[in-house]
Amino acid sequence: MDYKNQDVDLSMYKGKALLVVNVASKCGLTDSNYTQLTDLYNKYKDQGLGILAFPCNQFLSQEPGTSQDAQEFACTRYKAEYPIFQKVHVNGPKTEPVYKFLKTNKSGFLGNRIKWNFTKFLVDKDGHVLARYGPSTTPLAIEADIKKTLGVDM
Repeated sequence: MDYKNQDVDLSMYKGKALLVVNVASKCGLTDSNYTQLTDLYNKYKDQGLGILAFPCNQFLSQEPGTSQDAQEFACTRYKAEYPIFQKVHVNGPKTEPVYKFLKTNKSGFLGNRIKWNFTKFLVDKDGHVLARYGPSTTPLAIEADIKKTLGVDM
């Protein structure tokens, strides 16, 4: 669901390489990640990159507002043009189905659980989960993987 609680058919992203990220507005990683996500999106959106941002409040309540608050924060402060979805759970019994899929297909160090905000998953144009990156891996650090997935010359 999007930040307005409207259903979103994720099949609309078929044929795009995707970077799926659980985001938070009050995290120490917020500024660098949102800035770099926006930079990557602006640089590669015309080559087929999509970024799907899912606000999550499961880590020290660092996304305390509403889904709309999260969307306004990202779009106003960081000029995000990629979709900001409804707040989700990425762990536990209420885990969002997209995160069940991502975690099942790419486990992290010490298992499936998402450990913190800004965990990133790279998905190819056919929907295969190619890689999982921990929160300390910046978006720009995975630019080469994104370019390879998009088939963009390095």
